[in-house]
Amino acid sequence: MILVIFSIPHSPYFCAMNVKDFIHKYNVPGPRYTSYPTVPFWKKNEFTSSEWLQELAHSFHQYPDASIGIYIHLPFCESLCTFCGCHKRITKNHAVETSYIDSVLKEWSIYQKYLPKNIRISELHFGGGTPTFFHPTELLRLLKGIFQLDQIDPKVCDLSFEAHPNSTSEAHLKSLFDVGFRRVSFGVQDYNPIVQKAIHRIQSLADVTFVHERSKKIGYTSINHDLVYGLPHQHLAGFEQTITNTIQLKPERIALYGYAHVPWIKGTGQRGYDEEDLPKEIEKRALYEMACEKLIANGYIAIGMDHFALPTDNLAQAFKEKRLHRNFMGYTTQTTKFLLGLGMSAISDSWSGFAQNDKTVESYQEQINRGELAVFRGHLLNELELEIRSYILDLMCHFETSFLAESKHTDTHDFIREKLRPLVEDGLVTVHGTIVKVTEQGYPFVRNVCMAFDLDLHHYQSTKPIFSATI
Repeated sequence: MILVIFSIPHSPYFCAMNVKDFIHKYNVPGPRYTSYPTVPFWKKNEFTSSEWLQELAHSFHQYPDASIGIYIHLPFCESLCTFCGCHKRITKNHAVETSYIDSVLKEWSIYQKYLPKNIRISELHFGGGTPTFFHPTELLRLLKGIFQLDQIDPKVCDLSFEAHPNSTSEAHLKSLFDVGFRRVSFGVQDYNPIVQKAIHRIQSLADVTFVHERSKKIGYTSINHDLVYGLPHQHLAGFEQTITNTIQLKPERIALYGYAHVPWIKGTGQRGYDEEDLPKEIEKRALYEMACEKLIANGYIAIGMDHFALPTDNLAQAFKEKRLHRNFMGYTTQTTKFLLGLGMSAISDSWSGFAQNDKTVESYQEQINRGELAVFRGHLLNELELEIRSYILDLMCHFETSFLAESKHTDTHDFIREKLRPLVEDGLVTVHGTIVKVTEQGYPFVRNVCMAFDLDLHHYQSTKPIFSATI
């Protein structure tokens, strides 16, 4: 166990606390803030497609020149990874590919009736599940149905996909590159074979190296590796080797996620090992601190929450220039207010409203094949929620925000300042007038800072946890 953790602040208040007490104080359930309000607090659990389409029309009227992002959820996986918190369907039957792609294209055709003519698509992302479960020809058929083009200019539209190293072929990489993809994200998690066995994700360093190097040779300019700390059987020395291996491959981006252990939500998938096998609070934090230090020492820049990039990558450039944006796809260089989610469980965002598709494949496809959207819940933001959303987005992307001078909700600002007081005392935040800044020591605790702004959390009465722990 390490004795000093570099990101713990040095303040008079902290001097009276030890590291374990400090981490325990802030290791509380909290959102990751890909949206505000967060999904558990959405008000409309019986949101209709007509309500959502009305909201879209209203938002497009407000922002007539806005482009859109598209997220396409491809849910199928051949085997279950026990750490996974995504909506997925486990099957080895690849015959499901064609009918699912047909449904997504039908959903897109429904949306096209309500979108402004000649709408510009600024980004498109394949997520999952395992997008590389699908044959390259099916992915190309999907793309051509969305764009009605054979090639998409990567300077105009940012195209990216998630990939499982074991199921990503050269045909996947070459076919998608040829139509305009320049970014790929490989799910690595950890190279330790004991950890891999526990999470049911067996892939060797050689396998990852092969697809990584093939991607570089083909011409991909931004490769991301997903790593996860806090997994069962992880320890400092083992995870340090994973970080070392990653640095040697030198992907342009690295996502360093804390494992979200929520078996009460995800069921048996996250109960495939004894909870005693999970690193405890201070051990888990030590994994993060070690990884962060090594990545920064090797030229990576810490970006927002959980992300690192080389200075030459456009994500790092967007962070430096305060152009970084965050949505349900994570951090992005595109600042569009619109995100259309296609596919089972996908979430759409109109800035002033959210809508989520049905979370089962069968129900989603049944509704789409009837010529209807498969929206089953959503939320329309009021004026105060829109204001809070902008504050939280600023904090997650830039580590600072400023209370609006023209706001009608100054009483809410005072309430938030009071909630921020303990974080100020602990050296995680500074508040000067209307400006709130997360200190460098507070960067790893940005979720906790955002929670001070989260009015839904302050009014939540139940003792039942709905989020993973922040550390």
